[in-house]
Amino acid sequence: MRPTGKYVFFSIIMLVTGFFLSYSYQTTKKEAGTHETSSAWKQEDSLRSEILKTQKTNRELNNELKKIQLQIQKRENKLADQEKKSFNLVEDLKKLREVTGGIKVKGPGIEVTLSDASYVPEGENPNNYIVHEEHIRSVIYEMLVSGAEAVAVNGQRISHTSYISCIGPVVSVDGNQYPAPFTITAIGDKTVLEKSMNLSVVNELVSDGVEVRIAKKDEITMDPYLSKEG
Repeated sequence: MRPTGKYVFFSIIMLVTGFFLSYSYQTTKKEAGTHETSSAWKQEDSLRSEILKTQKTNRELNNELKKIQLQIQKRENKLADQEKKSFNLVEDLKKLREVTGGIKVKGPGIEVTLSDASYVPEGENPNNYIVHEEHIRSVIYEMLVSGAEAVAVNGQRISHTSYISCIGPVVSVDGNQYPAPFTITAIGDKTVLEKSMNLSVVNELVSDGVEVRIAKKDEITMDPYLSKEG
């Protein structure tokens, strides 16, 4: 039985319709895939931009941090330099006050005692056998040139402006009078000070009829300088 024209027509219609449906599906699928790819690319590009922006911000913050660290280091160095200068100034002032008798000091040293002669030959002038200011000055001078850091007479601190003089049988030190014996103490290297005394001053004092005793001390304490006028 041969197919009729109507059957052939419908067959063609169905074939064409199927073709268009298939084409439409493939096109729609392709467009959907393209849309998804485009969306993913846009998202990736956005993330890349954010990463680059964050990296740029981090670099700027890192540079700013380095600047701040450099400023802090400069200030720390400046403060350290000022602290060092202040420390040196305090130390210099302390040493100056020690030398001028401005503060209490202590340390090793020697003690030299000068006494009037215990025996005066008959017919001799007794004044020639007593301790005079020049004897005390010679001991003090020898102590200072031998490195003494501080000197005192009978416990009274001596300064660079001190004045020593004889008033009859007593000796005046900055207006304060002391009778013999006179104890002169010095803070410094006790071995050097003792050796210096024995090499020079002692013989001169003995030849003048002055009795001399020298003792090394592990620790001597001296109060600040104070004259009679305060």
